[in-house]
Amino acid sequence: MTGTEAPPPSFRLAYVPGATPAKWARIWNERLPDVPLTLVQVSAAEAAEALRGGAADAGLVRLPVDRTVFSAIPLYTEATVVVVPKDHVVTAADEVSLEDLADEVVFHPLDDVLGWEQPPGLPAFERPATTADAVELVAAGVGVLLVPQSLARLHHRRDLTYRPVVDAPQSSVALSWPEDATTDLVEEFIGIVRGRTVNSWRGRTPAQTPAASERGRPDTGGARRKPTAGKSAAGKSAAGKSAAGKTAGRSQRSASKTSKASKGGKRGKPRRRS
Repeated sequence: MTGTEAPPPSFRLAYVPGATPAKWARIWNERLPDVPLTLVQVSAAEAAEALRGGAADAGLVRLPVDRTVFSAIPLYTEATVVVVPKDHVVTAADEVSLEDLADEVVFHPLDDVLGWEQPPGLPAFERPATTADAVELVAAGVGVLLVPQSLARLHHRRDLTYRPVVDAPQSSVALSWPEDATTDLVEEFIGIVRGRTVNSWRGRTPAQTPAASERGRPDTGGARRKPTAGKSAAGKSAAGKSAAGKTAGRSQRSASKTSKASKGGKRGKPRRRS
């Protein structure tokens, strides 16, 4: 390999905790087996810098993003849940409100992704550094934690459970990439995320699209084609000859019958006696 040869193409996808890129990565590998996809796990706070600095080509990130720098396609919005010990009083209900948590110590970790203006409940003595640290404190019975449902599943423990919080802020996940770096491979991944099929026209040349292929084929269906003038004239001429032949045949048969009748009449005439 010489110094002038370009490196083989590849695609790097960043994703934040709670995002699940596995399905889209599998489809990518099926459609583009010669272009390896590398998954890059980043924290929610590091995602923007990873995309801006070129550590990833695109990312599954949490909104909001800086729209002056990044393009973003919102994918889904998650429900917010409260993580509590299994024997906590809130487990008696199917869902709770922020008012139900007013007397609870609610942890607000430094990597919180809900963007509270004012966190609910009673503040903890110290903010945990990470969501994982906060989950450990919940398990110790010190307080409760509000997170997107995917993070509650990510940090699942057998001694903890969660309930939806109906009036809490929610977190949305989006596919994002630097606006000035919308490459062909980024477009390919956008198509996969949006559910385009392998036969989609997007990203193909006009000659490769199904419509163009159909236009290039001869039309064998629909209305019957009109015969050419020569064929029509020949057909009419043949029809004329056939009609003339039938007329002549009938005339000959009629003349034959008349002749036979005439001859039969002479044979039946008696002879005169002398």
